[in-house]
Amino acid sequence: MTEINKDMTIGEILDNAQETAPFFLEMGMHCLGCPASRMETVEQACMVHGVDSKALIEKINNFLSQNA
Repeated sequence: MTEINKDMTIGEILDNAQETAPFFLEMGMHCLGCPASRMETVEQACMVHGVDSKALIEKINNFLSQNA
């Protein structure tokens, strides 16, 4: 996976880049295996957890680009 965006689901991201799990745990998503959370988009998850989606996406994309 080279880059994520706000419309991708958490499940899609984790299936392709498991190493991103700590970023979601850090924002308060502690049930990453839950079917409901896996179907949320990044934007939806950020809204529910009060996190700036743009900042999270940038952080994850920076991580992915450095670890590609």
